[in-house]
Amino acid sequence: MEVRMPTSTVEDYLKQLYLEQQATKQRLVPMGRLASAMGVVPGTATTMVKTLAEAGLVQYEARSGTRLTEGGEKLALRVLRRHRLVESFLVKVLGLDWSEVHEEAEELEHAISDKVLERIDALLDRPTVDPHGDPIPSAFGQVATTKLLNLATLSPGQRATVARVIDQAPLFLQFVERCGLTPGSTVKVNARDLIADAVSVTPAGKPTITIGSTAAEKILMEVVKGKRK
Repeated sequence: MEVRMPTSTVEDYLKQLYLEQQATKQRLVPMGRLASAMGVVPGTATTMVKTLAEAGLVQYEARSGTRLTEGGEKLALRVLRRHRLVESFLVKVLGLDWSEVHEEAEELEHAISDKVLERIDALLDRPTVDPHGDPIPSAFGQVATTKLLNLATLSPGQRATVARVIDQAPLFLQFVERCGLTPGSTVKVNARDLIADAVSVTPAGKPTITIGSTAAEKILMEVVKGKRK
């Protein structure tokens, strides 16, 4: 079976599987995890994955999990590129809040043609990351990688720049913005409280705040070398 024109459902599965592979770093993504991410029961996810396997887009091992093939990853990156460029367009050109563009992009990513996407890319001056700091795959399917550390792991005295926010739930993004922890912001780590499981930080131009490690782990940082005081 060959999927000549992927449906929106196929594209959603491929994109989500790529994201789960990046998050877990395991050889195979468990079916339960994929089903949960897609908001369906495991049986529904398994049926779709078997269809994708027949199309040569994924490898599937019963009772173990699944992963993208080379062809599946290529398609997944195309969808991810459309999604992240659309998010950038909605924020930078249409002025939508960064906390509300994810759901809009989920719909538009399936409707944007390659011609329109190229115009958007050029209009935005070829961005490499979206408003949340997520890398935008190139037109050739290449994804830039940068070594990042989550905020919860930084040591007292370190200074770092917010590079990426990996939780895109609207309430979390609004919280991040209120705290001054949006991508590009510089942060000084003051202290880590292992008992309270929290970290005290001072964002540039903002008052000192204390946030729990669960939230801090969702904020990825690029350490400013030589800046420890």
